[in-house]
Amino acid sequence: EGAYVIDADEIAREIVKPQKPAWEALRKAFGDQILDREGAIDRKHLSERIFSDPREREQLNRILHPPIRQEILRRLKEVEHRDPEAIVIIDAPLLLEVGLHHEVERVLVVRAKESQQIERLRRRSGLSEELSRKIIGAQMPLEEKLKVADFVIPNEGSLEETRRKAKEVFRTLKRLAKQKEKKKGGT
Repeated sequence: EGAYVIDADEIAREIVKPQKPAWEALRKAFGDQILDREGAIDRKHLSERIFSDPREREQLNRILHPPIRQEILRRLKEVEHRDPEAIVIIDAPLLLEVGLHHEVERVLVVRAKESQQIERLRRRSGLSEELSRKIIGAQMPLEEKLKVADFVIPNEGSLEETRRKAKEVFRTLKRLAKQKEKKKGGT
């Protein structure tokens, strides 16, 4: 609704397609057993493996985070070049963990109870409760994210409540962008 969205998970899926450099690096690091019958990364198998061994998770992060970050920044520059006044939302669960918050003007955190995060991850990805807990547990604690947040969208209630709050934040971001543009223009 008027904003450009850069989705880090979408980028992660793109960069690990068969024969791409990140796919090759993952295959080399973790072996062919992480591939499905078609040669694509078996995300569920890889998740089970890396969330059972912190060293393997660190290795995966060393392989994937740099190209994901690079692609996010490339897309951000592309949007800024095409539309300097654009509002860009970087949808990245690990925004703070990889230091991307230093590249943005505002940080928005969507807040949900851990139990809701686990249940939503299970429904979305078909993962076990145990693996979902490990994945959520590997992220920066919500309390730490909230310390950095400029805006918080509560996501514990209904979808309609979350949408209403998101629209309210978006209106505020648009207003702030206009004020910034006025200051630049000297008016």
